[in-house]
Amino acid sequence: MAKKPKLPSTPALRMLREKGVAHEVHTYTYVDRGGVAASAAALGRDPHGIVKTLVFEDERAEPLIILMHGDAAVSAKALARATGRKSTAPCAPAVAERHTGYRVGGTSPFGTRKALPVYVEASILELESLLINGGSRGVLVEIVPSVLVDVLGAVPVSVARDA
Repeated sequence: MAKKPKLPSTPALRMLREKGVAHEVHTYTYVDRGGVAASAAALGRDPHGIVKTLVFEDERAEPLIILMHGDAAVSAKALARATGRKSTAPCAPAVAERHTGYRVGGTSPFGTRKALPVYVEASILELESLLINGGSRGVLVEIVPSVLVDVLGAVPVSVARDA
């Protein structure tokens, strides 16, 4: 019998367990700069149901997380409007890692180093289930979308633009 790979213990996975969140862990071989396309291909999933965790900053360099479909991009202007900020822009990778405690490519909205405001593209909440990063490169967790609001307090916004 094949031995199951040992799962990493990440702050995200610990938080999901502590909160009693039903989830299934999916692992794949991480491809540097492969993004959602690589994970979708490896797991045989539609990129639309894989949710990216993106770290943005506002004009005061205050961080926020926006959760977006894997096959879509965030309109920074729409995000600023929707969150009452003058402007928003993606954080540099090193800055995002400092804010979240996760390496880029393994960023999860769960178990971040410090509590950050979380926003979610509203249409994500209409999915039956979704895959989102589990806090390590090559680890995704499958959850129901309501977890994003119930556990993270994610605020629905409409800020998608086609990727």
